[in-house]
Formats: sequence, structure tokens, C-alpha cells
Amino acid sequence: MADNLPSIVGVLGGGRMGAGIAHAFLTSGSEVVVVERDEESAEAARERVLRDVSGSVERGKVDGTVADYEANLTVTTEHSAFAGAGLVIEAVPEDFDLKVSSLQAVEQHLAEDAYLATNTSSMSVDDLAEKLQRPQNFCGLHFFNPVPASKLVEVVIGKQTSQELKNRTSAWVEGIGKTAVTVNDAPGFASSRLGVALGLEAIRMVEEGVASAQDIDNAMVLGYKYPIGPLALTDIVGLDVRLGIAEYLEEKLGPRFAPPQLMRDMVARGELGRKTGKGFYTYTDE
Repeated sequence: MADNLPSIVGVLGGGRMGAGIAHAFLTSGSEVVVVERDEESAEAARERVLRDVSGSVERGKVDGTVADYEANLTVTTEHSAFAGAGLVIEAVPEDFDLKVSSLQAVEQHLAEDAYLATNTSSMSVDDLAEKLQRPQNFCGLHFFNPVPASKLVEVVIGKQTSQELKNRTSAWVEGIGKTAVTVNDAPGFASSRLGVALGLEAIRMVEEGVASAQDIDNAMVLGYKYPIGPLALTDIVGLDVRLGIAEYLEEKLGPRFAPPQLMRDMVARGELGRKTGKGFYTYTDE
């Protein structure tokens, strides 16, 4: 295990993002505790984490066997399992009230010197911190999807975040083999604010008939050397997720982040991107 990582890391929520975060710390040597809302969700979370681990083992990305990592993984429905964790990362859906209640439920089980982080992609770290007993021990750790392949973690520092925690965050990110960018708390931080702005404009171009989704994406990939086009990326993130972020940014920053009607219509039809098989592109299991 990297010397700069907590020996035990907790993850609240074992969906796609939570499982990816668990994988990152697990394969870097930490013991990982994942807490889910019920037994069915817990079992699904265990399968996601171990599937990611298996893929890393098969590709030779990590040392050890799946069994080795599984021995350091606990998946449960009990928040009390976080009691020994030095760091817990919340990875529940982007709903403010849900995040507040989730963070409060975790905090009461943590030691006074343990740290708590949110994986929110846009919500105010300061607003969340105000609801906690130890806001100085709280920050944002914004991971990117898919976590195993992504090299970036956006560290979000709130007004009450301690200097000690700020110093530790980059070491944690380095310890799991990723690169940290550090930003002060602001709506959308740096990554979501810029990424969503580009994605929304690309959707407006489709809506206005300027060009096809494929041609818009090709323009950015081939002309500007983007690794993936803004519409393909929206499909990966999920149109519902990006709609929620856009609505939040519109509320905080004004009409330039107003979601296009096409985006709302696609979400209403269930065309959410890769996870539903259809978004700006059509996907198959193959």
C-alpha cells in the first residue's frame, strides 16, 4: 500500500461511481468498506467492484489476485462499518437533501480525526459543509467516469476545509495513481462548469440542425484533439446526470446554462445514453 493512503477507506454508495472509487483504493492497497442502502444493492455493488478488479488483474494493471483484493473488501448495509475508516467518500446521486442526510449519517460513526469527502460533480462543498459537525474535515473529491480508466480527480476545497486536509488530498490522489487538480468551491468547480458548457452548446447545435451528432463530435476530436466528442461524452456521463448539473448551474450562474429542450425531451423519453442503450448514439451489448 502507498504510504500516503489511509489504511481503511469507506465509500458510501456502490453504484458505477462508488464501485470505481472503491476499485481505485482497493487496488492501491487500502482496505475498503462499501455501504449500500439494502442487501440487494450491496450484493450488486460487490459484483461491480470485483468485476472492475478482475478486469485490472486480467490486463496486468495490478499485482495480486482477485481473491487477494476480495479479502480486503467489505460490503454492508451498516454505517457503523465506517468506524475505523480514515477517509469516507460519499458517492450517492446528485440530490442535495440526499447528500446531506447521507453525509450526516456517516459523520456520526467517524472518529474525530477522520476525513469525509463528497464525490459531487457540481454541488457546493460549502453548502454541504454547513450541515456537518466537523466541516474542517470535509472536502470534495470529484472522480470521473469510468474511474478505473480516468487519470483525474478534482479536489474541491471549501472555506472551512483545514490546511491539513488540503495537504493530504493530493497525496491520496497520487497514491491511487491519478493526478489532482485543486479548485476552490464554486458552482460546477472547473471541470463540470467547462464540460457542461461545451456539451450544452453541442446539444443546441443538434437541436438547431447545424450538424449531426457525429459530425459535431468529429469536429472536436479531429480539429481540437479532444479524446472524445462532447455528445459521446454526454452519453457516457448520462443525459439525466448532465441535465441535473445544468439545472443547478442555471440556478446558480444564470441562463447561459439553461438546458436545451432537446435534452429535456430525450431524458423524458428515457434516452439517457450508454446506460439505456440510446442517447445521441445507439449502443448494443456488443
